Amino acid sequence: MGMPAGPYLLTPPGVYAPQHDTDLLARALRREDIDTSTEVLDLGTGSGALAVHAARLGARVTAVDISRRAVLTARLNALLAGRRVTVRRGDLTAAVPGRSYDLVVSNPPYVPSPSARLPSRGAARAWDAGHDGRAFVDRICDTAPAALRAGGALLIVHSALCGTRPTLDRLAAAGLDASVTDRAFVPFGPVLRARRAWLRRQGLLTDENLEELVVIRAEHS
Repeated sequence: MGMPAGPYLLTPPGVYAPQHDTDLLARALRREDIDTSTEVLDLGTGSGALAVHAARLGARVTAVDISRRAVLTARLNALLAGRRVTVRRGDLTAAVPGRSYDLVVSNPPYVPSPSARLPSRGAARAWDAGHDGRAFVDRICDTAPAALRAGGALLIVHSALCGTRPTLDRLAAAGLDASVTDRAFVPFGPVLRARRAWLRRQGLLTDENLEELVVIRAEHS
């Protein structure tokens, strides 16, 4: 599994580098009916990998991140890829008030953390999401539906460590039909390995070495 070959993506320190979750969401994008009229919103774009991928598929793409460094990185990566991507700095859908899209995609921070406080800088900003890992996932479930056009869809990827059923239920409460469309089991990276004992104490581990990633697709019912 992997994203199609293309220009090397710059990923400076503090900006999330494409990983297994990025690949899963890229694969989900390729299953969508995307053409030059499709408008895509990428929430929490990081390096811009998914935004550039959507642009390669022909979409008109707007990418959002609250990190200045990520915004600059995404702009540069789009330029290097020769793709037009509008990149805005802001807090999720608040960066595009009143706008609606055919597809909203997001690979948000989702890793449960011993600290309830969300980091305001540094690399951990790209993955830490509070004790339950849902600080950003829940907000996206609540706000993304208003940014979807009729017939539009949300694609979100996250770890099962932060709860698959809560995401499905929250999207249903927001009026969307949601289901898991893809999943993968990947070896723990350094962050989860360092937190293994804490995750075990929280009762979050079903496997000591593999993390389950899920892609959830949701559309207006």
